[in-house]
Amino acid sequence: MFESFGFDDRDDVDREIRIEKMKRELEEFAGGSMITGGWGDVSPALEEAFLSQVIEFEKAEVGTNFKRLVQRGIAFEPPDELDDAALGEKLHEVLTALAAMDCFVYDTDHLSERDLYTWLWTDGLREETPDVHQLGCAWHTSPIGSGSEEDREIYLKYYATEDQRRQWHEQFPDVPLPPREPRPYDRDRKLPVRIARTDR
Repeated sequence: MFESFGFDDRDDVDREIRIEKMKRELEEFAGGSMITGGWGDVSPALEEAFLSQVIEFEKAEVGTNFKRLVQRGIAFEPPDELDDAALGEKLHEVLTALAAMDCFVYDTDHLSERDLYTWLWTDGLREETPDVHQLGCAWHTSPIGSGSEEDREIYLKYYATEDQRRQWHEQFPDVPLPPREPRPYDRDRKLPVRIARTDR
């Protein structure tokens, strides 16, 4: 007996074809590593949307946020060429320009303006990343985001809640827990935050 597909059935089949095509495309990005299976309880529509975003991310132009700032006309001077007043103004300009690019910095209250600017100049903005502004998503970075022992200690000292400190100490009882200290600066709560855009 011949049975014709309904519209919903054809939509489901078309979606499965698109999903498999996207998986093959991602395999090429991954150097031929096979992508198999589904995503558990995730709906095919959500899986398709996710894979589509991953492909956009993989295809996006890669560069540094340092270079993107310069291309936007930010005169990004070396820290040792700026006095304290000029550096403070430049730091504000850089953080504001980053926010306009959907790039946001956090966990900075343990750093002076000069230390933060120096970190951005030497390290924080030098990593090659896709242009998240074009992708409709955001980039977040922290001067204590490396996962190093030093960064972990700074996090536990200044940023972790008492509950987070307790949980960490329970998990690693043989590692000394640094004493909690007040943050020397009050900057994070004043930094730009992402505002939902309606033009996407």
